[in-house]
Formats: sequence, C-alpha cells, structure tokens
Amino acid sequence: MIVKPLNAANAITLARLALIPVFGMLAVMYGRSIQDGSPNEMLRYLALASFITAAASDGVDGYIARKYHLSSKLGAVLDALADKVLMLTGLITLSFVAWGSDDWIIPSWYIVMVVARDVSIGIGCAMILSLGIKLDVKPHWTGKATTVAQLFTLGWVMLKVVPLPPLYPTIIAAVLTLWSSWAYSLNCIRQLNGTLRAKQK
Repeated sequence: MIVKPLNAANAITLARLALIPVFGMLAVMYGRSIQDGSPNEMLRYLALASFITAAASDGVDGYIARKYHLSSKLGAVLDALADKVLMLTGLITLSFVAWGSDDWIIPSWYIVMVVARDVSIGIGCAMILSLGIKLDVKPHWTGKATTVAQLFTLGWVMLKVVPLPPLYPTIIAAVLTLWSSWAYSLNCIRQLNGTLRAKQK
C-alpha cells in the first residue's frame, strides 16, 4: 500500500486543528486569571492571536488547494471539521469562562441552539444518504451569514472593544442560526420529495 505524502493545503488544515486546543487552553487560563482577581492580559492576547491565526489559515489552505490543484476529499473533510471545531470551541469556551463580569459570556442557550442546528442538519443528510439518494449540498447565504455573526460575537468578547455584554450580537446570531436551519431543512425536504415523486413515476 502506497501512502501519499501530505500536501501543503492539508498540512495547513492540520496545523489549524492543532491550534484549536491551544486557543481553548489559553482562553480558560485567562478566564481563571480574571476569577483570581489578577487578569493576565498576555494570555488574552495569545488566545486571540491563536484564534485569529486558525481562522485566517482557512482562507490560506483553500487558496493553495485551488491555485496548485491540491483539492482532495480528505482536504474537504478536514477543512469542514476544522472550521466547525474552531467555532464550537470558541463559543462553548466563552459561554462557560467569563472574560469579564459574570454577564460577559456567550449565553449557554445559544450553544444549545447551535448544536441542535448542526445535529438536525446531520440527521437530514444521513436520512438522504440512507435512502440511496445522492446528497446535493447547496450552501445558503444564511449559513455564511451565521458564521460571520458567530465570529463577530466571539470578537465582541475577546477584543473587549464594546463595553456592552455579548448578548446583543448573540441575538443576531441566533436569528440567523434559526433562519439557516429552516433554509437547510427546506432543502432536505425538497430533495426527499423530489426523489419520492421520481420513484412514483
């Protein structure tokens, strides 16, 4: 069996995955320093730097894969996994670890909403595949908008530029999350109905 060497795009994606636990550890350590009454701002800067580096590398590996024709199924899976894990790590960590006063956290109800959305999309995809139907994944603008809103919410907490608690951007992200869930659910239903009508003919 010949093992193909890891290409540059996939190597960057793996490096992004490796940065995620580093960010999580630094975020928790900074939160604990606040609880101890002596905030270590260097930990916050390092956590922010690791998150930004991981998020920015998403565009880098995609660009390299397209420019040098390095796209692969493994790369697509790793890239999607890294994006999802990074976002969930940031949201979950900053919903349990306060980076300021007690209300300076991302509400836990939003984490439940995000997880429920991802689980429902996963169930829908599994249903389609279990019926032997070719899965037609069509990205919807609300999915991209939801990701942007989530990044904005994380930035609201980590940058500490705005004095107001992150409840406000979280509400916007929640509306977009529900909207994207509805859009993807409709797409799943359309694919199932289309297949059933085709079989009836």
